[in-house]
Amino acid sequence: MSIAVRYYSRSGNTKAVAEAIAKVADTTAVSVDQDNASITGPVDILFIGGALYAYGIDNKLKEYLQTIKKEDAKKAVVFSTSWISRHAIELIKKGLSEAGIPVAEESFYVRGKPGEQQLKDAAAFARKLL
Repeated sequence: MSIAVRYYSRSGNTKAVAEAIAKVADTTAVSVDQDNASITGPVDILFIGGALYAYGIDNKLKEYLQTIKKEDAKKAVVFSTSWISRHAIELIKKGLSEAGIPVAEESFYVRGKPGEQQLKDAAAFARKLL
C-alpha cells in the first residue's frame, strides 16, 4: 500500500501530528511548501493536514490542494490542529472533493499543541485507517 503524508504548519503543531502519522505509515511527512511535496505517482491513501488561520486555511495549503488531481490518490484522510475550531477539516475536505478525490469521513483533530497522548492518538488513528 502506498501512503503519502502532506501538511502545512506555521507553529509546528500540525507538523508534529503529520510526523506521528508518517511514522506509522513508514513514510516521510512533507510540508506542502517544499519542492518535493508533489505526489509523483498514485497513492492509495493521502493523509493531508493543516490548521485554521483567521477562519481559513493558509494560502500555501489552498494552492497545494488545487494541484492535486483525482488520479493522485485513491482516498484522502484529513487531520488538523487549531486553537480555534475544527473548521480547517471541512475546508480541506472541500478542496479534495472539488479535485474528485474520495475523502474519508473520519478525520483527526487536536485542539492546541499536541502532547504525548495526542501524538499517540494520531498514530492509533493512522493505524486504524491503514
